Amino acid sequence: MTKRTPTTVAANGAPPDTAFSLFVGSVMHARLKPVGHRFTYRVFSVLADLDRLGEARRLSPLFAVNRFAPISLHERDHGPGDGSPLRPHVDRLLAEAGVARPDRVLMLSYPRILGYVFDPITVYFAYRGDELAALLYEVRNTFGERHTYVAPVRDGEATAAGIVQQADKAFYVSPFMPMDETYRFHILPPGHAVRLRIMERDRDGPTLSATFVGEHRPATRRSLAHAFATIPLMTFKVIAGIHYEALRLWWKRVPLVPRVRPDGKSRATHTSPADVTLQSPPSVPSSSSG
Repeated sequence: MTKRTPTTVAANGAPPDTAFSLFVGSVMHARLKPVGHRFTYRVFSVLADLDRLGEARRLSPLFAVNRFAPISLHERDHGPGDGSPLRPHVDRLLAEAGVARPDRVLMLSYPRILGYVFDPITVYFAYRGDELAALLYEVRNTFGERHTYVAPVRDGEATAAGIVQQADKAFYVSPFMPMDETYRFHILPPGHAVRLRIMERDRDGPTLSATFVGEHRPATRRSLAHAFATIPLMTFKVIAGIHYEALRLWWKRVPLVPRVRPDGKSRATHTSPADVTLQSPPSVPSSSSG
């Protein structure tokens, strides 16, 4: 029987104290306008302690860091994209946002499967002691570009149900979504489960809701083999699904939005990650809408 996802931070417990964990669950996307469109699929993510990546070799022959394996995590898939260590990169972004070096940084991302990954969003959880000091939302699009929203946890953003933050959209993701929108992030930090809920809004209200809910699994030979076998070719399916759903939206005659760079110019070419610090929302409702 599937466990009920905890609804509060207290019920969810502390983050795993291991170097690596799995979170197995499902992703849901629901477009609310100009036409309704919804899909759900099974996925699993890896939660990695950035200070303990060297412990991967102890887990299983199925799993590796920075080298090929059936399931692998590569630092060059994140951050600057050059394979340099990720912890200094995260520390630098946080320092630029006025956040002191955290004691621990956990990264939630899709792993490579048989050497391939497309990870639409990677979330970094930066802890000072037992408190979550900041989050970083590293977003990708299918044009090979990457953008990081840096989000110190400000007064009023930490609630009993999780972290609630807001950012103006600053990065082109989908050819079917306008740029003049905002994101609201509703995050239940990792514990027994993890939940990411992103609501995209325009001036008239919600336009898109995206959710990942995953249950914690220790990263063992058995759990890695089970995830690999029961959610086969996951990352290949992710990129195939993105293009399939885009075709469905095109068939529904959803208008196309020209591709732009964060500076407003069209035809963006990726040269380096763009980093933006989130500002606290003027007000955040206590109930989640997506």
